[in-house]
Amino acid sequence: MLLNDILGIAEEDSVFLAEESWQDLTTLPVTQELLESGLEAEEAAVIGGKGIAFHLREPADFWLLLTDRYADQKVLQDRWPVTKDPEVRNLEASEDEFTAALAEYYATSLREELFCDGCQIDGPILYVEDRIVRLTGFLRDLIPPGQKILEIGCGNGMATQALLRLGHKPWSMDHDRCDLCQALKRGLMDPQRSLVLDARILPRIFPERSFDMVLGFMVGLIDSSNWPMWREVLQAASTLSRERLLFTTYSRKEADLIAKHFADRGFEGEVIDNRDSKGIYDQWAYLATRTD
Repeated sequence: MLLNDILGIAEEDSVFLAEESWQDLTTLPVTQELLESGLEAEEAAVIGGKGIAFHLREPADFWLLLTDRYADQKVLQDRWPVTKDPEVRNLEASEDEFTAALAEYYATSLREELFCDGCQIDGPILYVEDRIVRLTGFLRDLIPPGQKILEIGCGNGMATQALLRLGHKPWSMDHDRCDLCQALKRGLMDPQRSLVLDARILPRIFPERSFDMVLGFMVGLIDSSNWPMWREVLQAASTLSRERLLFTTYSRKEADLIAKHFADRGFEGEVIDNRDSKGIYDQWAYLATRTD
């Protein structure tokens, strides 16, 4: 596990985050409670600017990681020491290393049903091979090799497979934990680059313009009632792109709505007709380049 590597501890040593989800990392409900109650540890490791891990013996032998990296309130500042004179090691980890380590932790916990009462989903995962093949052909000339990619709304990773077949290694996220869990259980998604969260909090997790390209496949269905929500999702995701956006939709109306929104928001784009005879997946696309 990447967290063990960062902390410099054995692979068999147990590491737990105080919070149960990416969403909780933005509000820190458990961390606040732990700090108020106090912690007694014989050893601690400070990851510069990102978090503190404590080696606890009770109620079991494990490491507990606290981080306020993604929260507005920096509760770890001015609270040191919060233990009884532990031995302290100072460590460093890059932004990408730390985020990947947390992604792996949460994805692995999800896959192993650590935060679930039990999985109620059985049977094969639904992948439409024709869609993956067609999407692979569509994307081949649109995404240069070596791009750092963020995919929003990945669901069970069906469209992600097209990116993987083209040799890309996207960061992929969705708010539906069950969909993503099914793909993780079957080894179809990279746990170090898979996140369960609301796309609107992405700017809390990743720095502005930290990806070459942000994309989403079959965003929507978008209509007048849910457009305000989708507008927030797409706008938040767009702040993480330094070069381009690509969103596919079912209808031209949806693609035109997205294009209109981004027309005066630092992007210059086009709506692409990608229809086929089946008329189901990725029929239209909005492709844009950042201009500011």
